[in-house]
Amino acid sequence: MSALSRGLISRLRLLSINSGASHSVTSSSYSSSSRTNASCYYFFRAFSTQDLTQASDGSLPASSIIEAKPGTMSSNSRRTGVIAVKCGMSALWDKWGARIPITVLWVDDNIVSQVKTIEKEGITALQIGCGQKKEKHLSKPELGHFRAQGVPLKRKLKEFPVSQDALLPVGTEIGARHFVPGQYVDVTGISRGKGFQGVMKRHGFKGMPASHGASLSHRSGGSTGQRDAPGKVFKGRKMAGRMGGKQRTVKNVWIYKIDPARNLIWVKGPIPGAEGSFVFIKDAMYKRLNKSAILPFPTYFATDGEDTDKLEPLVADLGEVDPFMIGD
Repeated sequence: MSALSRGLISRLRLLSINSGASHSVTSSSYSSSSRTNASCYYFFRAFSTQDLTQASDGSLPASSIIEAKPGTMSSNSRRTGVIAVKCGMSALWDKWGARIPITVLWVDDNIVSQVKTIEKEGITALQIGCGQKKEKHLSKPELGHFRAQGVPLKRKLKEFPVSQDALLPVGTEIGARHFVPGQYVDVTGISRGKGFQGVMKRHGFKGMPASHGASLSHRSGGSTGQRDAPGKVFKGRKMAGRMGGKQRTVKNVWIYKIDPARNLIWVKGPIPGAEGSFVFIKDAMYKRLNKSAILPFPTYFATDGEDTDKLEPLVADLGEVDPFMIGD
């Protein structure tokens, strides 16, 4: 269901509740004029650009302001994610000399480009913009969207569902310090396209025998159907076809290091996508952070007088034994 449909349904629901209350309440405090004002408010609320809430006395509601200030994260809180650019692969070595792949991600100028609330769109979400783009490379609807929100032109947009207490005002900057070293995140990207591939590369099939009469069928997929009954190939059969080029999510990716000065994030292991492609990073769904560490909520806010260009990189606590050092 689209955001527009959810917004219209929530608006109709509020109108029905309000009309039902108007028939049941007969006190003088809830006059016909106030019922008319409230009905008009909910009707025109769908076309408003401000986030309003109804006042407790039944009068026309006042504007609710979303402030950019630190808060307390609860067990039901859900923070926004960020958009990053995959820079490339690196490597570290553990104490046994084994190679551990490291992927470097660049959080390129992320800002909040739109705020969606229950009152207007029917959901609570933040639209994040990443990078820069020239005006001549944008379509008219995209250009009108950025001008209406009053934010710079962005190259990539992504909407992240958040909880009510994690909303941020439009224009809030989100950097690499939105995450902390040692936490786990889920990274989503478009995998590399490999074209049309056979079953051995695409699905990991063993292949046919290399001798004893297996002529010209060494990399074949074997039988794909049955006899006359049912006389067809069932849907979902693993066969040759296009490989890669699909959205994939790698869960529970460990953050090794963060460089606040350059907005770089080092994560352990490979992630989907080619170099220069966009990936979406958000807090891990199934593997939570250690209780001793605290995530900045709803995001990290720089203190007064803090020089971000001179900040040192932050490295995860590796414990007593560093797993990335070669043992003697």
